[in-house]
Amino acid sequence: MAPIASNLQAIRARIERAAHAAGRHAGAIELVAVSKTVPAGNIEQAHIAGQRAFGENFAQEAVAKITKLAHLSPVPVWHFIGPIQSNKTTPIAAHFQWVHSVDRDRIAQRLNAARAEGLPPLNVCIQINVSGEATKSGAQPGDAVRLADALAQLPRLRLRGLMAIPEPTTDVALQRRRFALLRELKEQLAARGHALDTLSMGMSDDLEAAIAEGATMVRVGTAIFGSRIK
Repeated sequence: MAPIASNLQAIRARIERAAHAAGRHAGAIELVAVSKTVPAGNIEQAHIAGQRAFGENFAQEAVAKITKLAHLSPVPVWHFIGPIQSNKTTPIAAHFQWVHSVDRDRIAQRLNAARAEGLPPLNVCIQINVSGEATKSGAQPGDAVRLADALAQLPRLRLRGLMAIPEPTTDVALQRRRFALLRELKEQLAARGHALDTLSMGMSDDLEAAIAEGATMVRVGTAIFGSRIK
């Protein structure tokens, strides 16, 4: 079995085990293969192995790969998961189906304005800085309600849920507390009438803790494609 295919099989087995341990169904958890800096040919190998959702961090690099891989069938679902610069909102809105990293009003408004009317609304998640890191992207937890209310008014966006990239740690209890904060925020927003169905949280080193706290999407790169090219 090719390494990427076997790596995908191993990650899917981890998701299955984690879901079982949490009393959840593995089918409720989507795997997004993080393909930033990964060559298009490797993404195609993952696609052949059955992977359909791919996450990218850099707009220019991503658009080139999306264009190169346009022949794939079924068509991949592309998720933008990196920090968003204002001048990149137009290509992101044109080429992606999901954006996980909306963290301020200006970016949401620009994505909404750039999304063509002929396309379905862009699925978006609000990124929350659950670790309180000064250098980490993401809105503060206290801003979640205001941002969600604002995004709900933008017709070319569809607010689906929340995303987080906690500070790396091997402390499983701390991992779970960070993910629990995101889950609790989602519950608060649901109580306000926001029909959210997505918790994008968990990566190669902490997906088990994320699944235990309700993740519906996990974003895995290194464990599928190997160490990234810098």
